[in-house]
Amino acid sequence: MYDNSIAYAKRTASVSRPLVAFLALFALWWLLLLVFYRFPGIDLAVAQGVFTAKPCAPSAPLKEICGTFALAKNPLLEIVRGITLALPYIAIAALLTTLIASWRRHGIRHRTLETDRSIAALLSLAVGCGLIVNTLLKGYAGRPRPRSTDLFGGSLDFVQAGSFAGRCLGNCSFVSGEASSGGWLLCLVLLLPPRLRLPLGVPLAVAAIIMPFMRVLTGAHYLSDAVLGWLLSLVVFAAAMAVIDFLRPEASSRA
Repeated sequence: MYDNSIAYAKRTASVSRPLVAFLALFALWWLLLLVFYRFPGIDLAVAQGVFTAKPCAPSAPLKEICGTFALAKNPLLEIVRGITLALPYIAIAALLTTLIASWRRHGIRHRTLETDRSIAALLSLAVGCGLIVNTLLKGYAGRPRPRSTDLFGGSLDFVQAGSFAGRCLGNCSFVSGEASSGGWLLCLVLLLPPRLRLPLGVPLAVAAIIMPFMRVLTGAHYLSDAVLGWLLSLVVFAAAMAVIDFLRPEASSRA
């Protein structure tokens, strides 16, 4: 006879891992936001380290800061960025292919661990990178990018991470969309079968880590934008996995 108490224990264990991961990552995200908010000098020091000051033109206003982020036009970084920007689209195509192939064989109501994880990954991309990052935060946070602030050759005032007092009107600095995509790509490493984690997982993880740092090096984002954007995708992915695991039928859990 099948022991329901054992089944419940197994189900609880499967749910607890992504749920605990979500709670830990969620708390870490807010802790880091508090650190960057209270100590804005961290962002300024990192941005200053990759900014090259230059003499201003004689006609420039007094005390104006002139210069550039030298790596913003680096040909190698532009090539690497082009490659990394294509990776999320490739991943989306692979996830959709997996889902469609499974549904064509077994029907759309058939659920396996693989299809559930693919759905969780796509859901986290839509909610995290799409809705939270690119629609809400970047659209309404108002934080100017480093290259747009008067401390680094721009015209807008600097505001710290978490402040909505900036005068950026759209596609703002908080948080980094590309860093968010990088964080999402890292989550996909966990979904790869063991035989693919070395040949595909390692390069994918490297790309996922490179993406946020490139945005900082080129003056497109502050360090806090990159770190919090990257981590936010992990938070949303863990939440999506927890929800999908909770909703998975017990029969599918044993499949």
